[in-house]
Amino acid sequence: MTNKILNFRTIPKMDAVIASEKLNKTGIRPELVKKVIEQEISDIRKQLKDERIDTSPSADDIALHVLDKLETLMNSGIRPMINATGVMVYTNMGRAPLAKSCINAIRDSSGYSNLEYSIEEGVRGSRQDHIKAITRFVFGTEDAIAVNNNAAAVMLVLASLAAGREVIVSRGELVEIGGSFRMPDVMTLSGAILKEVGTTNKTRISDYEKAINEKTGLIMKVHRSNFALVGFTDEASIKELSALSRSKGIPFYIDMGSGIPFDLSGFGINGEWSIASCLEENPDILSFSGDKVISGPQAGIIIGKKEYISKMSKHPLHRALRIDKFCLSALIETLKIIGLGEYDKLPVLKMITEDISDVKKRAARLKRMIKASCSIEKTRAVIGGGSAPSSSVASYAVRLKVGDAVKAHARLRAKGTVCRIEDDFLLFDLKTVFSDEIKTLASRINHAIETAN
Repeated sequence: MTNKILNFRTIPKMDAVIASEKLNKTGIRPELVKKVIEQEISDIRKQLKDERIDTSPSADDIALHVLDKLETLMNSGIRPMINATGVMVYTNMGRAPLAKSCINAIRDSSGYSNLEYSIEEGVRGSRQDHIKAITRFVFGTEDAIAVNNNAAAVMLVLASLAAGREVIVSRGELVEIGGSFRMPDVMTLSGAILKEVGTTNKTRISDYEKAINEKTGLIMKVHRSNFALVGFTDEASIKELSALSRSKGIPFYIDMGSGIPFDLSGFGINGEWSIASCLEENPDILSFSGDKVISGPQAGIIIGKKEYISKMSKHPLHRALRIDKFCLSALIETLKIIGLGEYDKLPVLKMITEDISDVKKRAARLKRMIKASCSIEKTRAVIGGGSAPSSSVASYAVRLKVGDAVKAHARLRAKGTVCRIEDDFLLFDLKTVFSDEIKTLASRINHAIETAN
């Protein structure tokens, strides 16, 4: 016990640590610096008590450790990354990159704006008014509303149209997407009652028809994000479900997940729903993500019949789930670009539709800049983000052999770059690398190579 007391006496006083030259110019508020020092000293006390150390670090050593912690805290947060994985909508890296004009739209809305102000009447308006007109124009629907993501869109549709009533869904569509977001759980939270029909692999239109009763509030079809059913399968088509809903006077809702704006089969994305193909079958409600294939900001777009959209706009959840002004500005700009047909301005759509020769040129340029033996090879890129899970598009990658691929991958991540590891090689897929990133990417690769030797 005496030795422990003596060891505790080696801990420098708070004033001595604060007075250290190491902490003279942090620029951080003194009371916050003091809190970190207190935590550091508390940790030292615990280590001494547990006999993990025999004596305390000096005041300068503690100050240096505190400075490291403060720098880590102040440098934390979102940072730009180079995505060389070939996954176009990379959920963990911010999903879809925005069009440059969207960045300008966000900047322009950063001050005062007419977000909820009617310029014509000089009174309070609705932020949804800004999305309605452009969405009607682009997709030709009666009405629209935007919320903060498609999960929120699903919740709002169910809560406003089917709370306390049954929602008929195929067992093969009771999906779970990222973050343990499960359709049955969403049903429960929304107040709707799940009515499962069919089996995992086969659900016919007759299964839906038999399930309809006086408690039915909604017929729902869900896109199978992140997986596909193959083999001995069958499912009711959107056309069949739409006809059934009209004949029974029950609203029909499609949760299509990703918002693919038009048929992409000519670019290798086959068998996927598009916004256009879904709307052709006249559903009452359709929702999709704004931040996936259409390459907009995080948002959930709900389009369809005016009577149902009106109910959603008046529901209490609408305020909790509403889209913020920055995302709204970027979303409107994204929809304008789609309306103009300028798809090459939307990064994800450009990646999907660009000529493969352009990808090969970027790969050749990167190869020339790498100071080590490497090769160019054909590969396949994917959309990602739960979009078109069974499809891929042609791409090119630079293949590089390094001593320890796992360590090199970690060094690249620390510099803000992510690639793939295949058979102990680093693979840099140029489908998801922009032309203006290649010089920086080459520099980071060369640094990783040098530090590995």
